[in-house]
Amino acid sequence: MDKKKLAAEHAVASIEEGMVLGLGTGSTVYWMIQKLGELVKEGLNIKGVPTSQETEALALKLGIPLLQLADVHEIDLTIDGADEVSANLELIKGGGGALFREKMIASISRRLLIVVDDSKVVTTLGKFPLPVEVVPFGWELTSRKLSRFGCKPVLRTTAKGPFITDNGNYILDCHFDTIHNPEELNEHLNLTIGVVENGLFVNMANTIIVGSNEGVYTKKKSM
Repeated sequence: MDKKKLAAEHAVASIEEGMVLGLGTGSTVYWMIQKLGELVKEGLNIKGVPTSQETEALALKLGIPLLQLADVHEIDLTIDGADEVSANLELIKGGGGALFREKMIASISRRLLIVVDDSKVVTTLGKFPLPVEVVPFGWELTSRKLSRFGCKPVLRTTAKGPFITDNGNYILDCHFDTIHNPEELNEHLNLTIGVVENGLFVNMANTIIVGSNEGVYTKKKSM
């Protein structure tokens, strides 16, 4: 059983005719976009706003009509993945490197629906290294500043050198033991000179759809 595919395809039931959809990035959302492509071919009328160049390419390949973010004031529903989900529906995102665009699109979404497998559900955030997007200029200085928050920042690299985001920036994967106050840390990180955005998504997700060996279950934000 592919738990990611199970969760992602279950999420498609939340999509309605005429919606403007935020299309997330990652291995779980990939299956949602595949299913969405099938529904569009069958006549579903929606428009998507991609969170990455990778997602944009996949959506175009599948014939999903797209809008530019500049042309959108509000998004009805964004479906995205996460690297960690806490009991309070706080998230760590950015393992795929698209955290800035993902957060920008989530910020104008009426609903943010997250699809994950059960390995991503945790009691407290922090086991997964927190991605922080930083400008290349002076990234070493930025890294030293980030370490003051109790983490070990590591520059994300590829075989060709530093990993480059769709925005032309670097990512520092910050290793914490645990993150006890995500909201406060989010604010501190984003006030640090050199930081573009970080992968903490606090008070943004409305619903989590989780794929497990027993099937799919849903967690909703407490009011």
